[in-house]
Amino acid sequence: MVRASANSVNPHVHSGVRIVVAGDKGTGKSSLISTAASENFRPNVAPVLPPTTLAVDLYPDHVPITVIDTTSSIEDVDRVSEELKRADTVVLTYACDRPETLESLSTFWLPHLRNLEVRVPVIVVGCKLDLRDESQQVSLEQVMSPIMQQFREIETCIECSASRQIQVPEVFYYAQKAVLHPTAPLFDQETQTLKPRCVRALKRIFILCDHDRDGALSDAELNDFQVKCFNAPLQPSEIIGVKKVVQDKLSEGVNERGLTLTGFLFLHALFIEKGRLETTWTVLRKFGYNDDIKLADDLFPPLKYTPDQSVELTNDAIDFLKTIFDAFDADFDGMLRPRELEELFSTAPESPWIGNPYEDAVEKNAFSGLSLDAFLSEWALMTLLNPTFSVENLIYLGYPGDPLSAVRVTRKRRADRKRQLSERNVLQCFVFGPRNAGKSALLNSFIGRPYSEAYNPTIEDRYAVNVVDLAKENKKYLVLKEIPESGIAKLLASKESLASCDIAVFVHDRSVESSWRASSELLVNIAGHGENTGFEVPCLIVAAKDDLESFTSAIQDSIRVSQNMGVEAPIPISVKLGDFNGIFRRIVNAAEHPHLSIPETEAGKNRKHYNKLIGRSLMCVSVGAAVALVGLGAYRIYAARKSASG
Repeated sequence: MVRASANSVNPHVHSGVRIVVAGDKGTGKSSLISTAASENFRPNVAPVLPPTTLAVDLYPDHVPITVIDTTSSIEDVDRVSEELKRADTVVLTYACDRPETLESLSTFWLPHLRNLEVRVPVIVVGCKLDLRDESQQVSLEQVMSPIMQQFREIETCIECSASRQIQVPEVFYYAQKAVLHPTAPLFDQETQTLKPRCVRALKRIFILCDHDRDGALSDAELNDFQVKCFNAPLQPSEIIGVKKVVQDKLSEGVNERGLTLTGFLFLHALFIEKGRLETTWTVLRKFGYNDDIKLADDLFPPLKYTPDQSVELTNDAIDFLKTIFDAFDADFDGMLRPRELEELFSTAPESPWIGNPYEDAVEKNAFSGLSLDAFLSEWALMTLLNPTFSVENLIYLGYPGDPLSAVRVTRKRRADRKRQLSERNVLQCFVFGPRNAGKSALLNSFIGRPYSEAYNPTIEDRYAVNVVDLAKENKKYLVLKEIPESGIAKLLASKESLASCDIAVFVHDRSVESSWRASSELLVNIAGHGENTGFEVPCLIVAAKDDLESFTSAIQDSIRVSQNMGVEAPIPISVKLGDFNGIFRRIVNAAEHPHLSIPETEAGKNRKHYNKLIGRSLMCVSVGAAVALVGLGAYRIYAARKSASG
């Protein structure tokens, strides 16, 4: 860590850097570019230069630099704005001998960049240093500090002189460095601390390098880290020097076993404060991180699966997660409290379960803690909805195996129907029903939420996932997906919308006749959609609010409809009374036998009848043709024999 150089950066991270130079007229933009490109000052240059490429070997990263000059005329403001939007970094110039051009940066140029939503590093350059009035002894820091406080996007400020060739190459070195080794993702200039995502990434790297898991990097581990990142070992005296620098500033940064995590983080903060951002970026990139301080996408092999297949965690991944759960259950109470869960995910860019659809999808105790079943249920849901994201987070937690060994792709659902058995461990159930039918209450009860009389309509897809225990110690993860009424039209418009569904449940309020009519209409529409797309799914009818007085005609009609469509009679439940009639096991059992409980619409029955008739007609034609061919063959044999005897 004491020999870091920019050469260590992966060359494939950036194929080139595009620098756009802008500023008031006459501030020295074109002269700055010309002098940097030719390494000589030319007194007469064109008002606006064409795109200029700087020699690759001018700077240690050996990344091509293209510099775009711009005009300051009002009529060209749109063209300049387009160039600024395409920039990797922006150099804003002012003339050291004209204070009004410096003021123009904060009154026009920097606000203009914000209005354009140009979110790239900005380098402020004071040109014509040789022309500044020497009687004005004001430091660059004094001049720029108020502006930098207001505009945090400013990465560096520097003064130069093209005619005297003072600090001209440095301008573009800092501009390139701001792109290849940006400060913003790593360091908070306002608080002067490492940013949370940077801390989390460095913590993961520290843990990966702490091979004996003793909470400190020994001399040997520190040397291995140095070789991995910078391709050069540390001398014993250098290791002593590194630890002394840390210990002098932070006593807890070093202990008898070596460099602690606190010391490791302090060292990187020190590098950044001293402007050696390339050191920290080299470390991050060697461990696979991109500019967003996330693991690069190419670290995750693509998963190939069809819409009617799903992805599940393997036993290896589940065993790893069980070990992780135990390791972070600090109070050994069999639950992960929010603090423990945050510590568990402290090596990921952020907790993956903040916000929808994960935050409220599982059962929690009074302290918002997760049991092992709830913890694994969250992982099952995440793997179902976003397998790559799930694998990514397994890697952040330190999953030791090949990423592909963590997940498996299930058999196609159509194949399950043919084999009359689903072997999935994670089953997804779509929950349909009209407003106020009891869908949300069903989901809430599944994850242990108390019953509430309050009605809060669902406006977007919502998930609830839990473990359903079956016979012989067998258990499945059941995912309930509530489909709001507003989402039905979109679902029916998509051919593959039912491909990921293992079973559908249709809920109605049995105390409201119109609720059953709306639910039965949904059943017909969804069943018809399945027939038309080839993604038929088993269906169950749930008669909710069994604690209320029911309409006899609605009950009779629901039984008639279920019989006509070939599905089980409506299952009465009362969430309020806690009478669920084994609904969740029944959902799982129906999903495990996907050839049963598939509803047939009248249109579907007619189509099936028509296909049978066509099949019989073809069979008759085939049999008739075969008889004719046999007869023709027999006649030919007879004719041949008769001819021979004649």
